Amino acid sequence: MQPAEHIDALEAAGRLLADVAAEAGPDAEVRTCPGWRVRDLLRHTSMAHRWATAFVVERHTAYHPDGGEPALDGEELLAHYREGHALLVAALRAAPADLECWTFLPAPSPLAFWARRQAHETTIHRADAESALPAGLPGAVDPLPAVDGIDELLRAFHGRSRSRVRTTEPRILRVRATDTGDVWTSRLSTEAPRTERTGAGVADCELSGPADRLLLTLWNRLPASAVSVTGDDSLVRLWREKSAVTWS
Repeated sequence: MQPAEHIDALEAAGRLLADVAAEAGPDAEVRTCPGWRVRDLLRHTSMAHRWATAFVVERHTAYHPDGGEPALDGEELLAHYREGHALLVAALRAAPADLECWTFLPAPSPLAFWARRQAHETTIHRADAESALPAGLPGAVDPLPAVDGIDELLRAFHGRSRSRVRTTEPRILRVRATDTGDVWTSRLSTEAPRTERTGAGVADCELSGPADRLLLTLWNRLPASAVSVTGDDSLVRLWREKSAVTWS
């Protein structure tokens, strides 16, 4: 995906998140994030959006702390979220292709990084908001953004030394999107996972299913039963126990 596509995805996901949050109400339980209510989700995502906007607009070339979660609730919090989301979308659309600022994952450029990261951040939190509705289930994600989100999670987030997905003996986990044909193979060991876009070789465990169900399962927003698991399911349990990406 190109930055413009990520920005479009960010805009659509962010607007839907707000609409769903308004429908659910600030006190509704976010089932995908135990302990959170919709107000917690809005506060967190508002903070993330404004933090990202600061890098794009102010061009910080080193880590800059976030401004903290807003002490707001109800309609005031929802309006604050909508404003921050719109500011982020506008900042990314106005940013030059040669934008220089701090990033924390590999990317072709800072603009590409922030557009991609915030698109997927907001898409996952849109799914969180949907889990607060009476049906309690995250909605669909279009296949192209879902594949890109899986790629970011497996190859970027869990390619870092801080990934806790480790095994004492070498193991291979495969992820296969049945609707798009995309395949990832993650080599697990005592080091950080190493993931390639290949289906070659024998895997110890394979997760397969539509790309959006895989994305939400790998982000621990859906149970493993949402996809097909073959082989050693202890690797699925390991993933669910160790793969969480936290803010700090």
